[in-house]
Amino acid sequence: MGSTEHIERVTDLRAWPGEFPVSHLYTVGVAGERFLRELKAGRFLGTRCAPCDRVYLPPSLFCPRCFAALEEWKEVGPQGTVRAVTTAYRGVDGGPLDRPETLALIQLDGADGLLAHRIGGSEGVEIGARVQPVFRETAEREGSILDVRHFRPVYDRQG
Repeated sequence: MGSTEHIERVTDLRAWPGEFPVSHLYTVGVAGERFLRELKAGRFLGTRCAPCDRVYLPPSLFCPRCFAALEEWKEVGPQGTVRAVTTAYRGVDGGPLDRPETLALIQLDGADGLLAHRIGGSEGVEIGARVQPVFRETAEREGSILDVRHFRPVYDRQG
């Protein structure tokens, strides 16, 4: 079936032989850029929706609930609570990891959204555990989520 043939149903078009060159550039956008710039300085910022009384982290420029413009920035964290946790044995390429990694969804104090990141020093970390970020040295930071090396459990004085 060539490109000049009329297609009656979308299910009739199964494959297009040959190459289809596509390139793209993904940007983090205005909110993401500010978030990463502040992260480089060692701060977590979210955006607050006044009508919904929610703080979005990662930040957004509009509220997905009411579509209000989000212009108020609020510092959150740096400590937070583990809301979900898993152990990865394979990397993003599908190959086995040298050592398993613990990954978690973390709700930073003062935020309603969740941040996905690694957990270090995590023997037995569970949902509900309190964690805090371990940042790279200031001179090593690049304005990336990886400026946070990992989160580590926070233990009270008794634990």
